[in-house]
Amino acid sequence: MHSTIILSLSLPKAPKIPETKFRVCCSWLIELSLCIRKMKFMKLGSRPDTFFTEEATRAVMSDVPSDLTIKINNISYLLHKLQYPLLPKCGLLQRLYSEADDATLELHDIPGGGEAFELCAKYCYGITINLSAHNLVPSLCAAKFLRMTEAVEPGNLLIKLDSFFSSCILQSWKDSIVTLNSTYSLFDWSQSLGIVRRCIDSIVDKILTPPNKVTWSYTYTRPGYDKTRRHQSVPRDWWTEDVSFLNVDMFRCILAAIKSANALQPQLIGEALHVYASRWMPEIARDDDEASTSREDEAKRRLLETVVSLIPAERGSVSFRFLLRLLSFAKVVAASPATKAELLRVAGQQLEEATLNDLLLLPGRSGDESLYDVELIQTVLESFLRQWKRQVPIDERESMKSICKIGKLIDYYLQVVARDAGMTVQKMTSLAETLPGIARPDHDHLYKAINIYLKEHPDLSKADKKQLCRVLDCQKLSPEICGHAVRNERLPLRTVVQVLYYEHEKANSNACRKQASPDETERGVPSTSRVHEKSNLLRPEPSFKVRGEVAESKNGRASVVELNSREKALIRRISHKSHS
Repeated sequence: MHSTIILSLSLPKAPKIPETKFRVCCSWLIELSLCIRKMKFMKLGSRPDTFFTEEATRAVMSDVPSDLTIKINNISYLLHKLQYPLLPKCGLLQRLYSEADDATLELHDIPGGGEAFELCAKYCYGITINLSAHNLVPSLCAAKFLRMTEAVEPGNLLIKLDSFFSSCILQSWKDSIVTLNSTYSLFDWSQSLGIVRRCIDSIVDKILTPPNKVTWSYTYTRPGYDKTRRHQSVPRDWWTEDVSFLNVDMFRCILAAIKSANALQPQLIGEALHVYASRWMPEIARDDDEASTSREDEAKRRLLETVVSLIPAERGSVSFRFLLRLLSFAKVVAASPATKAELLRVAGQQLEEATLNDLLLLPGRSGDESLYDVELIQTVLESFLRQWKRQVPIDERESMKSICKIGKLIDYYLQVVARDAGMTVQKMTSLAETLPGIARPDHDHLYKAINIYLKEHPDLSKADKKQLCRVLDCQKLSPEICGHAVRNERLPLRTVVQVLYYEHEKANSNACRKQASPDETERGVPSTSRVHEKSNLLRPEPSFKVRGEVAESKNGRASVVELNSREKALIRRISHKSHS
């Protein structure tokens, strides 16, 4: 039996190795290594495969009867001790045979099982075997288990496999990933043999390579990117798709090593997390009623918690839309409170970066009549407000600008979800009331949302209408919106009267301000308080003929509106409550 490596490439002929020709031998080994690198697989042996199966037995076609039986689980291998160098190459089999009472050995705990053992046995028989990144790990572990080392026989299988691993697999970007992924089923053995560590080191070294020095093949399927174009630069995130094929534990090790190196921008790590989650996290469908097993749920929770734990601390390293998707997934898989709290904290930090489309892409959950997950948006808003209240603003204007931006975003969101037939009044009012008053300099956008809801839900009860309109501050409506409100038949009468009352107050305040003497203004008397005093003393009794009609003064502005007796009583009641 020979142990020469046979490749489908034409190899340089191996010279004899006298001491004076040592340099020639080294040259041949270098050429052999280069050939293996080009091949990405290794072929050993030259004989055809003569193994066959008969019931639960695997045997070798031979004129010599078998004299050694090896049992692995439910399979018996009928082999030969010395006719073929099986025992001479396997130190473990030599020891077990010497200690056994008969010619039957049991190897139920061999790593890789019967398939890995058979590959090692075929090597001993000189039968052709093909080794690649897909079967290298079980072959290495089995050869180590069988003690197919140099000490047992020079040029044994283990050193050939290790040389192939070092000179070929670790030099290849994709083969390193395939090999690392295959260590999952034999993790303890792979870790003790250093396979996991060497694969991770090789992958991380390549990821940290500057893009202009990347010369190996990689997977990149982003829209608009064409790898066939000449002189196309390598994208900075060229590695993210290939590592997304890794098992979650291996992916975590790779990302942790990259983060510890502190050599890549947080946005690149965030992009890798997004690509990985997109591959492994199922889409959240409203009508997905399939019950998953507890094992599947646990795997999903573990996946989510791994992704969340790897999110860089830097703000903006992942998109707000991605965070919303993680939060929605966390609700489905019943993630731990710590995971949910961390996601809410990060999402709250980045709510200011959100767009209306980001909020609308979050669907309602199965069993919920609503098309949108308003409750989750409200939870994120509450997280934002908690952090906003705690922070010490460096610039008061920027702080106000931030909260007002969020207020406008939420009101735009309310205008869209108000069209949903399954949206309840309670959800609408709860989200609207979550915002503090300071977030809405005016209530025009909120009024539009309420008006849309009333239009799309014409069968609302009076109580629901009152509850919905209660969140509206009529003093913060613009003249244009007030003009629309007093003619809006969908609004409750009380809301219309409030609009008319505050419009009447504004008209009186404007009139009193014009009558204020210039010397009072020069003495620094606050005009607003003086106007308020005069408006209380000089407030005329309103008398309007028709509900909703607004009389116009000469300058075209609303001045006096006539109310019926019921509306007058309502105004007196409102006025009494406001002064008391």
